[in-house]
Amino acid sequence: MSRVGVLALQGDFEAHQRALADLGVEAVQVRTARELDSLDALVIPGGESTTMLKLLESENLLEPLRSFGLERPIFGTCAGAILLARQVENPAQPSLGLIDISVVRNAYGRQVDSRVARIRLEGELARRSGRQEIEAVFIRAPIIRRTGDGVRVLASYQGDPVLIEQGRHLVATFHPELSPDRLIHRYFLEKVEACES
Repeated sequence: MSRVGVLALQGDFEAHQRALADLGVEAVQVRTARELDSLDALVIPGGESTTMLKLLESENLLEPLRSFGLERPIFGTCAGAILLARQVENPAQPSLGLIDISVVRNAYGRQVDSRVARIRLEGELARRSGRQEIEAVFIRAPIIRRTGDGVRVLASYQGDPVLIEQGRHLVATFHPELSPDRLIHRYFLEKVEACES
């Protein structure tokens, strides 16, 4: 069975652990570079991307995370999506640059503009699941404004991509861990298994 970690510096990492546990995976909390060594995959949760970035820098985790992502799958949600993006706006900030997307932070508005919505599934995820829509929780969510070559859109909302994949990596601008539906986490675990085979 794959060994999956959840970055546990800040944000809703415990909710991701519960989601993975529902699928039979006991995810470990990750706070140091050394803890990455034994993992097959990593989840970077939502939270506050600026705070998370400062913590990554203070713990000397930026380069180890980038190196990890060059070889193994990462699933980033909300702030995790921002950290994985190649380009970040509103304001501009450094990132891991592991996925060829441009994101705009807090693009849907402030906390009061957070929402639960139905999003439309596309491509491989729609085909595999046989479903057209799922629930998505958006909390101060970023918007993906540009997708590069090799980026596949798996779900969209109001015409914008909200769930994408590129190679081994998966990114959601919403919080799948806050919905009871485990479709997205299951899809990530399938990606992890495919990378190992």
